[in-house]
Amino acid sequence: MVACGRRFGKTETGKILLVERALAGRIGWWISPTYRMADDVWRSLKASLAGVAIDKSESMRRLELPGGGVIRVRSGHDPDALRGAGLDLAVLDEAAYLHPDVWRAAIRPALADRRGEALFLSTPRGRNWFWSLWMHGQTAAHDQWKSWRFPTTANPLIDPAEVEAARDQLPERIFREEYLAEFLDDAGGVFRRVDEAATASPDDGPAPGERYVFGVDWARDADFTCIAVLAVGARRLVALDRFNEIGWSLQRGRLAALARHWSPEAIWAEANSIGGPNIEALQHEGLPVIPFTTTASSKGPLIEALALALERGELAILPDPALVGELQAYRLERLPSGRFRYGAPPGEHDDCVIALALAWHGASQAGTGISFI
Repeated sequence: MVACGRRFGKTETGKILLVERALAGRIGWWISPTYRMADDVWRSLKASLAGVAIDKSESMRRLELPGGGVIRVRSGHDPDALRGAGLDLAVLDEAAYLHPDVWRAAIRPALADRRGEALFLSTPRGRNWFWSLWMHGQTAAHDQWKSWRFPTTANPLIDPAEVEAARDQLPERIFREEYLAEFLDDAGGVFRRVDEAATASPDDGPAPGERYVFGVDWARDADFTCIAVLAVGARRLVALDRFNEIGWSLQRGRLAALARHWSPEAIWAEANSIGGPNIEALQHEGLPVIPFTTTASSKGPLIEALALALERGELAILPDPALVGELQAYRLERLPSGRFRYGAPPGEHDDCVIALALAWHGASQAGTGISFI
Protein backbone atom coordinates (compact mmCIF):
# COMPACT_ATOMS: atom_id res chain seq x y z
CA MET A 1 0.00 0.00 0.00
CA VAL A 2 1.68 3.21 -1.18
CA ALA A 3 0.03 6.59 -0.59
CA CYS A 4 1.80 9.21 -2.68
CA GLY A 5 1.59 12.88 -3.44
CA ARG A 6 0.97 13.96 -7.01
CA ARG A 7 3.93 13.62 -9.37
CA PHE A 8 5.75 11.40 -6.90
CA GLY A 9 6.34 8.81 -9.63
CA LYS A 10 3.89 6.13 -8.55
CA THR A 11 2.87 5.22 -12.11
CA GLU A 12 6.47 4.65 -13.17
CA THR A 13 7.06 2.61 -10.01
CA GLY A 14 4.11 0.36 -10.82
CA LYS A 15 5.15 -0.12 -14.44
CA ILE A 16 8.69 -1.09 -13.43
CA LEU A 17 7.42 -3.74 -11.03
CA LEU A 18 4.93 -5.09 -13.58
CA VAL A 19 7.61 -5.40 -16.30
CA GLU A 20 10.09 -7.04 -13.92
CA ARG A 21 7.56 -9.69 -12.93
CA ALA A 22 6.49 -10.32 -16.53
CA LEU A 23 10.10 -10.74 -17.69
CA ALA A 24 10.42 -13.39 -14.96
CA GLY A 25 7.53 -15.34 -16.52
CA ARG A 26 4.71 -14.03 -14.27
CA ILE A 27 1.17 -12.96 -15.18
CA GLY A 28 0.35 -9.41 -14.17
CA TRP A 29 -2.47 -6.92 -14.59
CA TRP A 30 -2.56 -3.17 -14.42
CA ILE A 31 -5.95 -1.79 -13.29
CA SER A 32 -6.83 1.91 -13.68
CA PRO A 33 -10.07 3.66 -12.66
CA THR A 34 -10.96 4.77 -16.22
CA TYR A 35 -10.46 3.60 -19.80
CA ARG A 36 -8.54 6.76 -20.66
CA MET A 37 -6.05 6.25 -17.83
CA ALA A 38 -5.66 2.60 -18.81
CA ASP A 39 -4.97 3.63 -22.42
CA ASP A 40 -2.22 6.00 -21.29
CA VAL A 41 -0.46 3.18 -19.43
CA TRP A 42 -1.02 0.74 -22.31
CA ARG A 43 0.72 3.05 -24.79
CA SER A 44 3.63 3.54 -22.38
CA LEU A 45 4.11 -0.19 -21.77
CA LYS A 46 3.97 -0.97 -25.49
CA ALA A 47 6.71 1.57 -26.12
CA SER A 48 8.84 0.25 -23.25
CA LEU A 49 8.57 -3.36 -24.45
CA ALA A 50 8.86 -2.75 -28.19
CA GLY A 51 11.11 -5.44 -29.62
CA VAL A 52 10.74 -7.58 -26.49
CA ALA A 53 7.10 -8.69 -26.60
CA ILE A 54 6.51 -11.76 -28.77
CA ASP A 55 2.77 -11.15 -29.17
CA LYS A 56 0.44 -8.20 -28.75
CA SER A 57 -3.34 -7.81 -28.75
CA GLU A 58 -4.68 -4.26 -29.06
CA SER A 59 -8.27 -5.29 -28.37
CA MET A 60 -7.30 -7.11 -25.18
CA ARG A 61 -4.46 -4.69 -24.31
CA ARG A 62 -2.31 -7.76 -23.76
CA LEU A 63 1.44 -8.33 -24.16
CA GLU A 64 3.11 -11.75 -24.12
CA LEU A 65 6.81 -11.87 -23.23
CA PRO A 66 9.47 -14.55 -23.62
CA GLY A 67 9.31 -17.14 -20.86
CA GLY A 68 5.53 -17.03 -20.55
CA GLY A 69 5.13 -13.66 -18.91
CA VAL A 70 1.92 -11.75 -19.64
CA ILE A 71 0.86 -8.15 -19.05
CA ARG A 72 -2.70 -6.93 -19.39
CA VAL A 73 -3.95 -3.38 -18.88
CA ARG A 74 -7.53 -3.19 -17.63
CA SER A 75 -10.08 -0.64 -16.55
CA GLY A 76 -11.75 -1.03 -13.16
CA HIS A 77 -14.93 0.62 -14.45
CA ASP A 78 -16.84 -2.68 -14.20
CA PRO A 79 -15.58 -4.90 -11.35
CA ASP A 80 -17.50 -7.92 -12.64
CA ALA A 81 -15.51 -7.86 -15.89
CA LEU A 82 -12.31 -8.51 -13.91
CA ARG A 83 -13.40 -11.81 -12.38
CA GLY A 84 -11.94 -15.24 -13.10
CA ALA A 85 -8.26 -14.92 -14.00
CA GLY A 86 -5.37 -16.31 -11.98
CA LEU A 87 -2.75 -13.64 -11.32
CA ASP A 88 0.77 -13.33 -9.96
CA LEU A 89 0.61 -9.55 -9.63
CA ALA A 90 -2.05 -6.84 -9.72
CA VAL A 91 -1.10 -3.16 -9.79
CA LEU A 92 -4.07 -1.02 -8.76
CA ASP A 93 -3.38 2.54 -9.91
CA GLU A 94 -5.16 5.43 -8.14
CA ALA A 95 -6.68 2.70 -6.00
CA ALA A 96 -8.61 5.12 -3.78
CA TYR A 97 -10.75 5.97 -6.83
CA LEU A 98 -11.57 2.37 -7.71
CA HIS A 99 -14.75 0.75 -6.45
CA PRO A 100 -13.87 -1.45 -3.44
CA ASP A 101 -15.36 -4.48 -5.25
CA VAL A 102 -12.48 -4.31 -7.73
CA TRP A 103 -10.26 -5.56 -4.92
CA ARG A 104 -12.67 -7.51 -2.75
CA ALA A 105 -14.70 -9.39 -5.35
CA ALA A 106 -12.40 -9.55 -8.38
CA ILE A 107 -8.67 -9.12 -7.78
CA ARG A 108 -8.23 -10.67 -4.31
CA PRO A 109 -9.76 -14.04 -5.38
CA ALA A 110 -7.73 -13.99 -8.62
CA LEU A 111 -4.49 -13.85 -6.61
CA ALA A 112 -5.39 -16.71 -4.27
CA ASP A 113 -4.51 -19.83 -6.30
CA ARG A 114 -1.11 -18.47 -7.41
CA ARG A 115 -0.38 -16.75 -4.08
CA GLY A 116 0.00 -13.54 -6.01
CA GLU A 117 0.87 -10.08 -4.79
CA ALA A 118 -0.76 -6.67 -5.14
CA LEU A 119 0.62 -3.17 -5.29
CA PHE A 120 -1.83 -0.37 -4.44
CA LEU A 121 -0.76 3.10 -5.62
CA SER A 122 -2.84 6.21 -4.98
CA THR A 123 -3.15 9.70 -3.67
CA PRO A 124 -5.47 9.58 -0.64
CA ARG A 125 -9.20 10.19 -0.93
CA GLY A 126 -10.29 10.74 2.63
CA ARG A 127 -10.48 7.71 4.89
CA ASN A 128 -12.14 5.28 2.53
CA TRP A 129 -11.41 1.60 1.81
CA PHE A 130 -7.92 2.43 0.51
CA TRP A 131 -7.08 4.03 3.86
CA SER A 132 -8.46 0.99 5.72
CA LEU A 133 -6.17 -1.35 3.81
CA TRP A 134 -3.28 1.10 4.14
CA MET A 135 -3.74 0.91 7.91
CA HIS A 136 -3.29 -2.89 7.71
CA GLY A 137 0.30 -2.27 6.71
CA GLN A 138 0.90 -0.13 9.77
CA THR A 139 0.23 -2.92 12.27
CA ALA A 140 2.00 -6.16 13.09
CA ALA A 141 -1.35 -7.94 13.20
CA HIS A 142 -1.51 -7.93 9.38
CA ASP A 143 1.94 -9.27 8.55
CA GLN A 144 1.11 -9.80 4.84
CA TRP A 145 0.54 -6.07 4.39
CA LYS A 146 3.07 -3.24 4.25
CA SER A 147 2.29 0.42 3.69
CA TRP A 148 4.21 3.61 3.04
CA ARG A 149 3.35 7.29 2.54
CA PHE A 150 5.46 9.60 0.38
CA PRO A 151 4.80 13.32 -0.14
CA THR A 152 5.57 14.82 -3.53
CA THR A 153 8.80 16.27 -2.15
CA ALA A 154 10.16 12.74 -1.60
CA ASN A 155 10.76 12.63 -5.37
CA PRO A 156 14.22 14.20 -5.84
CA LEU A 157 13.37 15.08 -9.45
CA ILE A 158 10.65 17.52 -8.36
CA ASP A 159 11.79 21.09 -7.74
CA PRO A 160 10.69 22.01 -4.18
CA ALA A 161 9.79 25.46 -5.52
CA GLU A 162 7.07 23.83 -7.63
CA VAL A 163 5.54 22.29 -4.53
CA GLU A 164 5.68 25.60 -2.66
CA ALA A 165 3.98 27.29 -5.61
CA ALA A 166 1.17 24.74 -5.35
CA ARG A 167 0.90 25.44 -1.61
CA ASP A 168 0.40 29.14 -2.34
CA GLN A 169 -2.26 28.48 -4.97
CA LEU A 170 -4.35 25.74 -3.36
CA PRO A 171 -6.56 25.60 -0.28
CA GLU A 172 -4.80 23.84 2.59
CA ARG A 173 -7.02 20.76 2.51
CA ILE A 174 -6.38 20.08 -1.17
CA PHE A 175 -2.64 20.66 -0.79
CA ARG A 176 -2.35 18.34 2.20
CA GLU A 177 -4.16 15.53 0.44
CA GLU A 178 -2.73 15.94 -3.06
CA TYR A 179 0.88 16.88 -2.26
CA LEU A 180 1.49 15.72 1.31
CA ALA A 181 -0.49 12.48 0.78
CA GLU A 182 -2.34 12.89 4.07
CA PHE A 183 -5.51 10.97 4.90
CA LEU A 184 -8.01 13.59 6.05
CA ASP A 185 -11.28 13.00 7.91
CA ASP A 186 -13.15 15.79 6.12
CA ALA A 187 -11.53 15.52 2.73
CA GLY A 188 -14.79 16.31 0.94
CA GLY A 189 -15.24 19.80 2.40
CA VAL A 190 -14.01 22.84 0.48
CA PHE A 191 -14.30 25.94 2.66
CA ARG A 192 -12.58 26.23 6.03
CA ARG A 193 -12.85 28.92 8.70
CA VAL A 194 -16.25 30.03 7.42
CA ASP A 195 -17.50 31.03 10.88
CA GLU A 196 -14.35 33.06 11.51
CA ALA A 197 -14.90 34.91 8.23
CA ALA A 198 -18.59 35.66 8.94
CA THR A 199 -17.90 38.89 10.83
CA ALA A 200 -18.98 41.56 8.33
CA SER A 201 -21.96 43.85 8.91
CA PRO A 202 -24.27 44.89 6.07
CA ASP A 203 -23.92 48.42 4.72
CA ASP A 204 -26.87 50.58 3.77
CA GLY A 205 -25.01 52.18 0.89
CA PRO A 206 -21.63 52.91 -0.65
CA ALA A 207 -18.87 54.40 1.48
CA PRO A 208 -16.99 57.44 0.14
CA GLY A 209 -14.00 56.42 -1.96
CA GLU A 210 -14.83 52.70 -1.88
CA ARG A 211 -15.13 50.60 -5.04
CA TYR A 212 -17.65 47.81 -5.47
CA VAL A 213 -18.13 44.73 -7.62
CA PHE A 214 -21.10 42.38 -7.95
CA GLY A 215 -21.23 38.64 -8.44
CA VAL A 216 -24.43 37.21 -9.95
CA ASP A 217 -25.69 33.64 -10.17
CA TRP A 218 -28.94 33.29 -12.14
CA ALA A 219 -31.94 31.02 -11.50
CA ARG A 220 -35.70 31.17 -11.76
CA ASP A 221 -37.75 28.38 -10.22
CA ALA A 222 -36.13 25.56 -8.20
CA ASP A 223 -32.91 27.46 -7.47
CA PHE A 224 -32.26 31.05 -6.41
CA THR A 225 -30.80 34.05 -8.14
CA CYS A 226 -28.18 35.58 -5.88
CA ILE A 227 -26.38 38.94 -6.08
CA ALA A 228 -23.29 39.47 -3.91
CA VAL A 229 -22.04 43.02 -3.36
CA LEU A 230 -18.39 43.20 -2.36
CA ALA A 231 -16.29 46.20 -1.30
CA VAL A 232 -12.99 45.95 -3.16
CA GLY A 233 -10.79 47.97 -0.82
CA ALA A 234 -12.17 46.57 2.41
CA ARG A 235 -12.38 43.03 0.98
CA ARG A 236 -15.77 42.68 2.63
CA LEU A 237 -19.17 41.42 1.57
CA VAL A 238 -21.55 44.30 2.29
CA ALA A 239 -24.86 43.09 0.79
CA LEU A 240 -26.46 39.88 -0.42
CA ASP A 241 -29.73 39.66 -2.34
CA ARG A 242 -31.28 36.21 -2.90
CA PHE A 243 -34.64 35.52 -4.51
CA ASN A 244 -36.52 33.14 -6.80
CA GLU A 245 -39.81 32.52 -8.61
CA ILE A 246 -39.86 35.87 -10.40
CA GLY A 247 -39.54 36.53 -14.13
CA TRP A 248 -36.38 37.55 -15.96
CA SER A 249 -37.51 41.12 -16.58
CA LEU A 250 -38.14 41.67 -12.88
CA GLN A 251 -34.84 40.03 -11.97
CA ARG A 252 -32.96 42.35 -14.32
CA GLY A 253 -34.83 45.29 -12.86
CA ARG A 254 -33.87 44.27 -9.36
CA LEU A 255 -30.22 43.98 -10.37
CA ALA A 256 -30.35 47.35 -12.15
CA ALA A 257 -31.78 48.98 -9.00
CA LEU A 258 -28.94 47.55 -6.92
CA ALA A 259 -26.45 48.81 -9.48
CA ARG A 260 -27.89 52.33 -9.32
CA HIS A 261 -27.59 52.21 -5.54
CA TRP A 262 -24.03 50.83 -5.30
CA SER A 263 -22.49 52.03 -8.59
CA PRO A 264 -20.34 48.92 -9.11
CA GLU A 265 -17.37 49.17 -11.42
CA ALA A 266 -18.04 45.63 -12.64
CA ILE A 267 -20.82 43.04 -12.42
CA TRP A 268 -19.50 39.53 -12.95
CA ALA A 269 -22.41 37.30 -13.97
CA GLU A 270 -22.54 33.64 -14.88
CA ALA A 271 -23.11 33.40 -18.62
CA ASN A 272 -24.12 29.74 -18.92
CA SER A 273 -27.51 28.94 -20.43
CA ILE A 274 -30.05 31.43 -19.08
CA GLY A 275 -27.36 33.95 -18.18
CA GLY A 276 -26.48 34.89 -21.75
CA PRO A 277 -29.71 36.68 -22.78
CA ASN A 278 -29.95 38.45 -19.42
CA ILE A 279 -26.38 39.70 -19.70
CA GLU A 280 -26.98 41.02 -23.22
CA ALA A 281 -30.09 42.87 -22.09
CA LEU A 282 -28.28 44.44 -19.13
CA GLN A 283 -25.29 45.43 -21.25
CA HIS A 284 -27.71 47.07 -23.69
CA GLU A 285 -28.96 49.17 -20.76
CA GLY A 286 -25.40 50.31 -20.10
CA LEU A 287 -24.62 48.20 -17.01
CA PRO A 288 -20.97 47.07 -16.66
CA VAL A 289 -21.77 43.36 -16.85
CA ILE A 290 -18.93 40.94 -17.58
CA PRO A 291 -19.88 37.38 -18.54
CA PHE A 292 -18.22 34.43 -16.81
CA THR A 293 -18.64 31.06 -18.51
CA THR A 294 -18.47 28.24 -15.99
CA THR A 295 -16.71 25.16 -17.36
CA ALA A 296 -14.87 22.23 -15.86
CA SER A 297 -11.62 24.15 -16.25
CA SER A 298 -12.83 27.56 -15.06
CA LYS A 299 -14.91 26.52 -12.05
CA GLY A 300 -11.99 24.96 -10.15
CA PRO A 301 -9.80 28.10 -10.04
CA LEU A 302 -12.86 30.23 -9.24
CA ILE A 303 -13.82 28.14 -6.19
CA GLU A 304 -10.23 27.55 -5.06
CA ALA A 305 -9.50 31.30 -5.05
CA LEU A 306 -12.50 31.90 -2.77
CA ALA A 307 -11.55 29.00 -0.50
CA LEU A 308 -8.01 30.33 -0.19
CA ALA A 309 -9.25 33.84 0.64
CA LEU A 310 -11.51 32.56 3.44
CA GLU A 311 -8.82 30.25 4.76
CA ARG A 312 -6.27 33.07 4.95
CA GLY A 313 -8.66 35.58 6.46
CA GLU A 314 -8.48 37.85 3.41
CA LEU A 315 -12.25 38.18 3.00
CA ALA A 316 -14.99 39.00 5.51
CA ILE A 317 -18.51 37.79 4.74
CA LEU A 318 -21.96 38.45 6.14
CA PRO A 319 -23.25 35.96 8.76
CA ASP A 320 -26.16 35.19 6.45
CA PRO A 321 -27.54 31.71 7.30
CA ALA A 322 -28.04 30.70 3.65
CA LEU A 323 -24.54 31.80 2.67
CA VAL A 324 -22.81 30.23 5.68
CA GLY A 325 -24.77 27.01 5.29
CA GLU A 326 -23.94 26.70 1.60
CA LEU A 327 -20.24 27.34 2.19
CA GLN A 328 -20.05 24.76 4.96
CA ALA A 329 -21.92 22.13 2.93
CA TYR A 330 -20.07 22.68 -0.37
CA ARG A 331 -18.19 19.58 -1.42
CA LEU A 332 -15.14 18.54 -3.41
CA GLU A 333 -14.87 15.27 -5.28
CA ARG A 334 -11.62 14.23 -6.92
CA LEU A 335 -12.34 12.29 -10.09
CA PRO A 336 -10.27 9.30 -11.27
CA SER A 337 -8.87 11.50 -14.04
CA GLY A 338 -7.22 13.67 -11.38
CA ARG A 339 -9.58 16.59 -11.93
CA PHE A 340 -11.77 18.02 -9.20
CA ARG A 341 -15.53 18.43 -9.25
CA TYR A 342 -17.08 21.05 -6.98
CA GLY A 343 -20.72 21.37 -6.05
CA ALA A 344 -23.46 21.40 -3.46
CA PRO A 345 -24.65 18.10 -1.96
CA PRO A 346 -27.59 16.50 -3.81
CA GLY A 347 -30.76 18.50 -3.30
CA GLU A 348 -28.95 21.55 -1.90
CA HIS A 349 -28.17 24.98 -3.39
CA ASP A 350 -24.93 26.73 -4.30
CA ASP A 351 -26.22 30.07 -5.60
CA CYS A 352 -24.67 32.08 -2.75
CA VAL A 353 -21.35 30.30 -3.17
CA ILE A 354 -21.15 31.03 -6.90
CA ALA A 355 -22.24 34.66 -6.52
CA LEU A 356 -19.65 35.24 -3.78
CA ALA A 357 -16.94 33.47 -5.81
CA LEU A 358 -17.71 35.67 -8.83
CA ALA A 359 -17.62 38.81 -6.68
CA TRP A 360 -14.27 37.78 -5.18
CA HIS A 361 -12.96 37.06 -8.68
CA GLY A 362 -14.07 40.53 -9.71
CA ALA A 363 -12.42 42.13 -6.69
CA SER A 364 -9.20 40.27 -7.49
CA GLN A 365 -9.33 41.56 -11.07
CA ALA A 366 -10.11 45.16 -10.11
CA GLY A 367 -7.31 47.49 -11.06
CA THR A 368 -5.44 44.79 -13.03
CA GLY A 369 -7.51 44.78 -16.20
CA ILE A 370 -10.40 42.50 -17.08
CA SER A 371 -9.84 38.76 -17.28
CA PHE A 372 -12.36 36.75 -19.28
CA ILE A 373 -12.60 33.03 -18.52
